[in-house]
Amino acid sequence: MEFSLKNEQQQLLSKMATNDGHGENSPYFDGWKAYDSDPYHPTRNPNGVIQMGLAENQLCFDLIEEWVLNNPEASICTAEGANKFMEVAIYQDYHGLPEFRNAVAGFMEKVRGERVKFDPNRIVMSGGATGAHETLAFCLADPEDAFLVPTPYYPGFDRDLRWRTGIQLLPIVCHSSNDFKVTKESMEAAYQKAQEANIRVKGFLLNNPSNPLGTVLDRETLIDIVTFINDKNIHLICDEIYSATVFSQPEFISISEIIEHDVQCNRDLVHLVYSLSKDLGFPGFRVGILYSYNDAVVSCARKMSSFGLVSTQTQHLIASMLSDETFTDKIISTSSERLAARHGLFTRGLAQVGIGTLKSSAGLYFWMDLRRLLRESTFEAEMELWRIIIHEVKLNVSPGLSFHCSEPGWFRVCFANMDDESVRVALRRIHKFVLVQGKATEPTTPKSRCGSSKLQLSLSFRRLDERVMGSHMMSPHSPMASPLVRAT
Repeated sequence: MEFSLKNEQQQLLSKMATNDGHGENSPYFDGWKAYDSDPYHPTRNPNGVIQMGLAENQLCFDLIEEWVLNNPEASICTAEGANKFMEVAIYQDYHGLPEFRNAVAGFMEKVRGERVKFDPNRIVMSGGATGAHETLAFCLADPEDAFLVPTPYYPGFDRDLRWRTGIQLLPIVCHSSNDFKVTKESMEAAYQKAQEANIRVKGFLLNNPSNPLGTVLDRETLIDIVTFINDKNIHLICDEIYSATVFSQPEFISISEIIEHDVQCNRDLVHLVYSLSKDLGFPGFRVGILYSYNDAVVSCARKMSSFGLVSTQTQHLIASMLSDETFTDKIISTSSERLAARHGLFTRGLAQVGIGTLKSSAGLYFWMDLRRLLRESTFEAEMELWRIIIHEVKLNVSPGLSFHCSEPGWFRVCFANMDDESVRVALRRIHKFVLVQGKATEPTTPKSRCGSSKLQLSLSFRRLDERVMGSHMMSPHSPMASPLVRAT
């Protein structure tokens, strides 16, 4: 019956409506569903799933709320701003409010240390970075064309750039042996593989700072990439939506700085994607920015932007906020300090039980190394471990497989979307899990290790959880006794 209904839907609806190109069935989105069905709450559901799969910046909303209260005229829904209501509410040019484009250009310059200039007339609005990526894909490539993208990469790119456009994403395979850095050899190998398969490569998709790695690209690598795309005469889309989340050295270098100061290239090939979702924590505002050095792309993208404009009410508020130099200086510096503190708290807590992370200096997440906890070095074993972490440890972390990582055992962990108490609970759970994992995987015979470790781990975790939560005694030598992981 189910098959018959599915068949009927495929007959009635379009291929777009009935295919699975959105990627919703990946482990990345499955983790979100697990959280949605059993969300953690400190009092209402203390044993629920903690959301650590969402890259959201919630660390500076006190500063934002303070600014909103002190600037009521920035909103047309207040007594102080109501006189602008009609002006903002009526139809506007889809180029965007001039004051909005000017303010965004200025903020992008500030985030990049005032080392580059952005022309407000090249700024095109979109419904978040998702809309900006898809618009660029439509402008630059035809169905079956391909973009090269270094691995691991954000799972949403499969949706944003492939689903409705019909283009392909081809991996530039990177490895942990050099901290997943892009090399000339890996770029050339990916390009040649596409050539041999008769696939037309139209572009190179770059995420800097990296999601999921939390690393920033050095100047030499950026120059190599620009040289590569210029030599191949293919486009470069540089996603820089995490550019203001850098919290330690090395500093962020924009692709704009490279093409303005370091290397000559055909600028018609270079395009940026930006948004306010990560740097300011405004994903709900859907403020996406496409910035291109190509006049034809700007013209075409502006026409396409009518399918995903930013509301003028939002533009009006953002223009006022980003024009306040005192505020933008304060939130950039404070966000950096708080991200550094939260990142340090988490990574030090993990190090106490021998869990390593890739060294990083940006982003709202880190790349956690659980390779030593795998039953075997396969993606099947990674998924086994991930299911235990989701369903037993009750943490939604994202497996490397969903990021197209070339090696099993890596997981992305988000740390900026929760309060301090949730951090402590998450660290307690991780510590207990690692202690149990060590006991559960001690082999008695090869058969017992391979055949029963999953069940044994599941049962052991529950028993240990009951003992720890039910006891007031704790060994001073236990990692659980650390102030980093004890609730206060």
